[in-house]
Amino acid sequence: MSTSIFHRLLQAIILSLVLSACAITLPEAQVDARTAPQWQAPLPHQGAVGALTKWWQEQGDPELPKLIEAAQAAAPSVAQALSRIEAARALQAATSAVLLPNVNAAIAGTRSVSQPGLPLASSVQAGLQASWELDLVGANRAASRAAQAQIEGAQAQWHDARVSVAAEVANLYFGSHTCQALLALAQQDAASRAETARLSDAMAKAGLMPASGAALAHAGAAESRSRATQQTAQCDLAIKALVALTALPEADLRQRMTRSRAAPAQPKPLAVTAVPAQTITQRPDVFAAERALVVSSVEVGVAKAQRYPRLNLSGSIGRLRYDSEGATTNLNTWSFGPLVLSLPVFDGGQRTANVTAAQARYSEAVTLYRAVVRQAVREVEEALVNLQATEARRADASVSERGYKQLLAATQARHAQGLASVMELEDARRMALASESTQLALQLERHRAWVALYRALGGGFDPDASAVSVNQPFVAP
Repeated sequence: MSTSIFHRLLQAIILSLVLSACAITLPEAQVDARTAPQWQAPLPHQGAVGALTKWWQEQGDPELPKLIEAAQAAAPSVAQALSRIEAARALQAATSAVLLPNVNAAIAGTRSVSQPGLPLASSVQAGLQASWELDLVGANRAASRAAQAQIEGAQAQWHDARVSVAAEVANLYFGSHTCQALLALAQQDAASRAETARLSDAMAKAGLMPASGAALAHAGAAESRSRATQQTAQCDLAIKALVALTALPEADLRQRMTRSRAAPAQPKPLAVTAVPAQTITQRPDVFAAERALVVSSVEVGVAKAQRYPRLNLSGSIGRLRYDSEGATTNLNTWSFGPLVLSLPVFDGGQRTANVTAAQARYSEAVTLYRAVVRQAVREVEEALVNLQATEARRADASVSERGYKQLLAATQARHAQGLASVMELEDARRMALASESTQLALQLERHRAWVALYRALGGGFDPDASAVSVNQPFVAP
């Protein structure tokens, strides 16, 4: 290598080192979430506080966590989330590989006569060829960080999918038990009305009651049977919804639900930190939106990097063996270069347009992130309001239920003595049935409010321990 060429190469290397100090600047990867300093709804602190990660296991029914695990194993949303994690990991591996030299091995052999009259010759050549793009402004390193952020975001979405499935199973579970309780109430009412109709017939035949009274009693009995039939269908539909969600055989699922009916799960109270900014850090969807913001920030930097010089270095080493007329010649070859420094000169504004588009996507990501935060705050507030409302209504509903039961018992005693009409008895029974149904519906509403709060709090998501393997067993979050 001549001295002048060496000096030019040295100058190019020095220039590349100078340029490497001019790293690209990225937009803020973390922005203010703009949350309120405290919750506006009252926080639940009564009773023992359960951990979100083990919440389902601490509710007294071992069947509920098993149903959740089965549903998570069968849920397409969870499977899709796992696929996105694998795709993100593959992308991260590809972006990290760009930071390293690219090395290829080659081997070639020929046997030929190059010109008429020359002897037959054979040659074998083997070598290594390498190329490397020096990351002058840090664009490739930033892209690798963005790929890692995509992995973390995909893992958070996987957790969010599992939490959603768990909440859906729990709502169906509590709904099914409430449906069975309403069915038992309807069947009890139907049996009572049937007995009233029988007694009314006897009294009408004895002339102690007009025929219209007996007809009213039979109408009430028929209405009650119809209500019990409708309630049976609703309970069957609830079971079939659980079958579709858990992929369990219906006979097996019905046995599980029958076992759990003896001691159904009772949601344990959950702790809610008074600072919304701390609570939303436990939300996987908020964390995924944060990671998307990081990716958008890096995309702006990558677009800016296209306006800077790029430096590529190549080289090779090889060995050649040449045989002709019994003579063998071995040659070793090597090369360093070319060292190519490419400078963007003119592209008609394409690179500038790419930067503008990336900045617009970053602004959109900021807006979406803040919208996700607001939605998270709203869901927690709504769950807290519903819990407070059901707690405030529970005492009044209990008083109402006891009062109407006493009224029904007294009216039945008076009717048996001929002191109350069938109309009075039907009215008392209707009010008692409505009060008991209201109590069961209120209990279901409260259970679902706890599930909604569990869902709103992120279901035990921990950003510092969110890594997941595709072979990780399904455990109810």
